[in-house]
Amino acid sequence: MKWASFFVPIKYQYARTKLVYSASLCLQKRHAGEISRGDVLLTCWKTFSKGKMTYLYRSEGQEMAPTIPGKHETLLIRHLPSPDAEFRLQINQVSVGDVVLLKNPLDSDKFLVRRLAALGGYEMASTDEKDKPFVLDDYHCWVLSDNKKLKIEEAYDSRTFGPVSIMDIMGRVIYRFQSMKDHGLVENSNVDLEEDSAVLNYELELNEMQKISEA
Repeated sequence: MKWASFFVPIKYQYARTKLVYSASLCLQKRHAGEISRGDVLLTCWKTFSKGKMTYLYRSEGQEMAPTIPGKHETLLIRHLPSPDAEFRLQINQVSVGDVVLLKNPLDSDKFLVRRLAALGGYEMASTDEKDKPFVLDDYHCWVLSDNKKLKIEEAYDSRTFGPVSIMDIMGRVIYRFQSMKDHGLVENSNVDLEEDSAVLNYELELNEMQKISEA
């Protein structure tokens, strides 16, 4: 499957995106003490030449319907590594409007898929006059369910558990798969459309997604 690139040939866009990804991942590992200073370049090259920027995740529930309509769907996640806030080299690779995979704020061993509604610095106001407006802290975000039919407690989003750390975002959801007759792009912001299209061009494998769906 081929995707149009708006600015540069798609193979160069993919190579550039993967190079930035590889460098970011290696910086993260170096700062965490997982690799030594002398191994940074070698690790970066191995990631660039052999690694992938995506992985598969099996979703549950209908909090993101109609964007992700099925109760159980296989999702292609674009991994977005970034150094922590203390390192002050945050590479912001998510935008308001993106559908993201994040750690469950109330159970860090589990994950949620929600839409990014606001980032640090945004002023948040409630429709309830009893709630005072507030500004989201740096390195925090506000996430929401897409399913407007659910009650707030059923949607299980920031209206329930509040702001979440942006460091808990594990990646952006870029493709969904229910079956060979029901699959497609996940609607995100337009900011990273070109990069995600290049990634899909080289890393989308529908047969692999089908295997996970049928497992």
